[in-house]
Amino acid sequence: MNDWILALERCRTRGERAVLVSVVSSKGSVPREAGTRMVVTAEGLDGTIGGGHLELQAIGIARDMLAAAAESTGELKRFPLGASLGQCCGGLVNLLFEPVGADAAWVSLLASLRRSGRAVVVATTANRATAGKLLVTSAGLHGSLGDPQLDESIAVKARDMLATAASAQLVRTPANEARGEELVFLEVLHDPDFSIVLFGAGHVGRALAGVLSGVPCRLTWVDSREHEFPAEAPRNATIIVTDDPEDEVAAAPPGAYFLVMTHSHALDQALAERILERGDFAYFGLIGSATKRRQFERRMAEGGIPPARFATMTCPIGVPGIKGKDPATIAIAVAAQLLQVRERAIAAGQPAGAVVQA
Repeated sequence: MNDWILALERCRTRGERAVLVSVVSSKGSVPREAGTRMVVTAEGLDGTIGGGHLELQAIGIARDMLAAAAESTGELKRFPLGASLGQCCGGLVNLLFEPVGADAAWVSLLASLRRSGRAVVVATTANRATAGKLLVTSAGLHGSLGDPQLDESIAVKARDMLATAASAQLVRTPANEARGEELVFLEVLHDPDFSIVLFGAGHVGRALAGVLSGVPCRLTWVDSREHEFPAEAPRNATIIVTDDPEDEVAAAPPGAYFLVMTHSHALDQALAERILERGDFAYFGLIGSATKRRQFERRMAEGGIPPARFATMTCPIGVPGIKGKDPATIAIAVAAQLLQVRERAIAAGQPAGAVVQA
């Protein structure tokens, strides 16, 4: 998963300067939406704003700023996606370039605020020496755009965004005697509500975790066999090594996406029973054949699980029509199915973790 806040935290730990490149608005057909960001350093890159010549040119601009040791607070640039960029989207993208020093304390503060709850990060596109980052929560303000009056007026807008479904906006502020009009970019930041709990670190589990590493989700990866996990876990994964994996079913948030693919059919069944007993999940997928499903349903019905709940269990897993049995193919098919479920919830105006109904 591209997490620009974590990327900036790593830069700060290394004492490395960076430029944060953000899509702040767009028009027409464009490769990425507002709020998409990438972190550019002198020799590295984390994230993408859509690839192609647009991204190549943006990287060049960012590295020119780094080479010049630019002290600007932000620079807004307009990019028509036409022949001059070698792209045929026909849209328009506005990118904000923000140099981030190795001593930028707001980076760690923002990471902390995001972990504790929703926050709005605010950046001005005006290149004023007094301007900085403003972080807004429902309870307070942190940092400043360099103008207390502007901070307060923007905080009202930011809190409106926290109270609604808004995610990112570029707004024009009114002028006053000290400054002219300026554009301010606001984005609501929060931990992903796409929570996936994966039981099993075997071949398919490892392949699936790799695929999900590039998806904006929070992955809890559970197995009793520590040696099965890779030496370097995906950035969005929390690894749990436990002899009691059933406890992690109860620990998962409502609306979680459960995937069961352990090394033991007995454990698979125990986990399936716990998940179906909870009932408040967005998705439950069990690896296996239709025969395995029938056997599990019979045993679980004998154990007291209401048969109506079996309709909420997906087994076999993965989008239909993909016949391959190798781990990578299964992982791609399952990840696609998770995304389909998530997109259906979002299209219906529900959170990604909307609870499935039996």
